[in-house]
Amino acid sequence: MAHNNTVFSQLLKYVPRHEFEHLANQHHEGRRFRKTSRWSQFVAMSLGQLAGRQSLRDIESNMKAQNCRLYHLGTEAIPRSTLARLNSNQPYTLYEALFAKLYDRCRAHAPGHPFKFKNKLYSLDASLIDLSLKIFPWAHYALGKAAMKLHIGLDHSGYLPSFAAVTVGKVSDIEIGRMLNFTKRSIVVFDKGYVDYRWFKQLNDKDIFFVTRIRKNMIWRVDERRQVDRSTGVTSDQTIALTGIKPRKLGLPCLRRVGYRDPNTGKHYQFLTNNFELDAKTVAEIYKERWQVELFFKWIKQNLKIKAFVGNSKNAVMTQIWIAICTCLLLAYLKFSSSLDISIQKILRLLQLNLFMRRDLMALLRGDPPDEIKGENLQLRLI
Repeated sequence: MAHNNTVFSQLLKYVPRHEFEHLANQHHEGRRFRKTSRWSQFVAMSLGQLAGRQSLRDIESNMKAQNCRLYHLGTEAIPRSTLARLNSNQPYTLYEALFAKLYDRCRAHAPGHPFKFKNKLYSLDASLIDLSLKIFPWAHYALGKAAMKLHIGLDHSGYLPSFAAVTVGKVSDIEIGRMLNFTKRSIVVFDKGYVDYRWFKQLNDKDIFFVTRIRKNMIWRVDERRQVDRSTGVTSDQTIALTGIKPRKLGLPCLRRVGYRDPNTGKHYQFLTNNFELDAKTVAEIYKERWQVELFFKWIKQNLKIKAFVGNSKNAVMTQIWIAICTCLLLAYLKFSSSLDISIQKILRLLQLNLFMRRDLMALLRGDPPDEIKGENLQLRLI
């Protein structure tokens, strides 16, 4: 029977240890560690994410129970007091930097987006993570509530989080949107929360396309009308000039207004874009594709640990959220590199049940029976 390290060990090999240690040295505060490391913190917190552990005590107990299988992970069972201290005191920025490294690796293996055009496609959105104001007073949001906000720029090539930011709940969506840098001629899709004329001008000047919905208070003048095929659901395709005071002062160029009626619900939508090259129906389909970022928020909240936290400080909460996002990228990389038709949801379920099993990771994902079962079947056939 072939010897294999644990499934967990094989998964963490997708995080190059030398790169991790280099980042750990860059994002270290205080004196050197004597008995622990940031790698031990990452292993423990990743275990909490993948195995669905509920507390530091839970993580500690799980690691102690598997102590004889931790050797190939490059760590040993970490006391919960040590883990709590690392989460609270050592900068979460290590895992923010690790996220960027993992995204670059995933992007090289990710499939393309579902459209025929070659432009990169991104969706922007943000989602609140509710907290208890009594336990997390530093995260006060509004009306006696506390919350953090997860901002995501979803790359539709593989549906990967390409941009991420974690802030307190009071930070507006557009404030983070203005900070993002997109590649030239990429297409960015967002909802009305990101509508800002100055940002529209900046995107247009950088040769970046955007697709969003028209707000009710927008004022415009129709400069040109194009014929449309109403059987496709498109009701109008116009070149418009925004005539409000702000857009005129900023010198915002003419934009494109696309009207679309959903054949299933009968609801009418009005889209605004600076892209005059794509078909009007494609513009509507691009905005519909924005729903994928909502599905991403739903998936990560339901399957990873970003709603119940094992630490109360801001740094501990940020650390846990960033490790959850890194875990998501690890699972995506495993899916892309395996070239198997298997969902990330199923990969996570298989890992949860087999983290410390000694068997080949790819064989587990393919659904191959364990070697012991193969041997037993062979013996029965010979008899």
